[in-house]
Amino acid sequence: MDTQHFINLENRYGAQNYKPLDVVLNRGEGIWVWDVEGKRYLDFLSSYSAVNQGHCHPKIMKTMIEQAQKLCLTSRAFRNDQLGLFYEDICNLTNSHMVLPMNSGAEAVETVIKAVRKWGYKLKGVPQNQAEVIVCENNFHGRTIAIIGFSSERQYREGFGPYPPGFKIIPFGEARALEEAITPNTVAFLVEPIQGEAGVIVPPSGYLREVKSICKQNDVVLILDEIQTGLGRTGKLLAEEHDDIEADVTLIGKALSGGFYPISAILSNTEVLGVFMPGEHGSTFGGNPLACAVARTAIKVLIEEKMIENASKLGDYFLTQLRGIKSPSIKEVRGKGLMIGVELVPEAGGARGFCEQLMAQGLLCKDTHENVVRFMPPLIITRDEIDWALERIEPILKGNTST
Repeated sequence: MDTQHFINLENRYGAQNYKPLDVVLNRGEGIWVWDVEGKRYLDFLSSYSAVNQGHCHPKIMKTMIEQAQKLCLTSRAFRNDQLGLFYEDICNLTNSHMVLPMNSGAEAVETVIKAVRKWGYKLKGVPQNQAEVIVCENNFHGRTIAIIGFSSERQYREGFGPYPPGFKIIPFGEARALEEAITPNTVAFLVEPIQGEAGVIVPPSGYLREVKSICKQNDVVLILDEIQTGLGRTGKLLAEEHDDIEADVTLIGKALSGGFYPISAILSNTEVLGVFMPGEHGSTFGGNPLACAVARTAIKVLIEEKMIENASKLGDYFLTQLRGIKSPSIKEVRGKGLMIGVELVPEAGGARGFCEQLMAQGLLCKDTHENVVRFMPPLIITRDEIDWALERIEPILKGNTST
């Protein structure tokens, strides 16, 4: 069966909430993926950072198979032997005091909103049902009703209201705006260290350090959504390390399983997650033994195989090479580590056409916010492979004045 057959099946039976490039993949190994007709592509999206460790990493696969043959799910009605070990590993690695495992990034965000609201009522003394959470313009924290309710992106919101109250939106990267927005009812500031979906928007150096200080002074919980930026993507284990801070609460997911199985986690001080009592929150699959075993190995290979150091070193190299490309189509190249965005001028005709041209050359990447192309390869990529990609990226960028 050829590519068009599978596309026709999707178009006939699937909801049309995605507009993927017309490539149908059926195999992956390391940084490479293959389509149903046998053509090989370099994956420059990494499933939005979910496969930082590369596709089908053999050690993670081995763990998944072994654990699946023993025990997959007990629910949290009972204990399992992998959960405590996962807690220990992740807390030792990130200096966290308490962990709550969930399944998806959006589920982690929803959960932390519940936690900080209850923290505000129980410990800060905020009047019941008056808690405020501050977020940033152009944020992306998921797709649930509550989350899109505090999005500033019209496409995410339109037609889905009404939305829950209790959120305030401020400009991203402006610490003064946070300071001015805080009231006695503010319980938390939820922010991405780098805004991925917005087009890889990098805040000014020291921004996180400033907001950490402001939050501390005002008894406000700082929540960093590191679901995309965390676990090595920016050249540090967590992106907060670039500003030498520790958030009160950190959200991780995606690469936490190396792409093998859904798992996310809320990493917190004891004060915030300590507000949950038995029966107040839960998840059928959250903390299941299969997810925990896979996550433990996914973290282990990330560290042992020095993927974070590789992201830092090769990210600097890749950024330098991209910034050296002289093209009237390029407005700006920005990023940290191997999380890079190339913003095109509007006259270039949009990033989608650029991605389609690159696909034809064997490189898969993703457009966002119309004029930005994201480059986020697996952290195992080599310099030779980046050079291979640049040989295809540069001529297309230079000729991409229209699509």
